[in-house]
Amino acid sequence: MSTLLIERLFANHFINRMGHKTLFAVAMLLCILWSGAAALRAPAVAAPVASTTEWPREWDGAALRPLALSEVEQRFADRFPGAIGRMTDGRQTLVMREVREPTRMLHPAADCYRALGYRIAQERLEQQVQAGESHLWRCFVAQRHGGQKLRVCERIVDADGAAFTDTSAWYWAAASGRSNGPWQAVTVARPM
Repeated sequence: MSTLLIERLFANHFINRMGHKTLFAVAMLLCILWSGAAALRAPAVAAPVASTTEWPREWDGAALRPLALSEVEQRFADRFPGAIGRMTDGRQTLVMREVREPTRMLHPAADCYRALGYRIAQERLEQQVQAGESHLWRCFVAQRHGGQKLRVCERIVDADGAAFTDTSAWYWAAASGRSNGPWQAVTVARPM
C-alpha cells in the first residue's frame, strides 16, 4: 500500500510537478525569510580582549627585535582570536601567534606562501634542537620564480606542552577538547 502511495506522489503528472514546485518555492521563501531575520538581528558584541602577550626576547640564544606587521597582516591580526607578533634575530624572521580558541584562521604556512606567489617544495617533518631540546617541526622550501628562496618551519604547542606539526590535527584536537589552550604557533623563515 505505501509503495503505491509513493508511486502516485512522485509520478510524472502535471499536478505532481506543480505541487513539487510549489513546495520547493515555499521552502526557498522560508529560507530567505529566516536568513533575512538573522541578518537583521544585532550581532553579538565580542568582549574586548586585552593583549597581554609577552613575546620571547631571544631565540636560540640570539636577541630578537620586533618587526611591525604589514597592513595586510594587521587587518588579519585585528580579526584573529589571539595575538600575532613578528620578529627577527637578524638572520631569520619569526611569526608567533598566541591562539586563544580553536580557529580556522590558523592555517598552514605553506598556504600563506602559496598565496604570496611562492612555489612550495621539499615538505617534510624534521627533528630540530632548540635550547638543548629536540622538537618536531614541519618544514618546506618556498621559492619565488627566479628569486628569493626561504626555508620555512612551523609547529604549534598547547598549554600542556603537546606539539602539533599539522594545523588540521591541531584544530580538531583543540575543538574536541583534547588539546588545551592558549596555543603558541611559531613559524620560522630563513633565507637559503
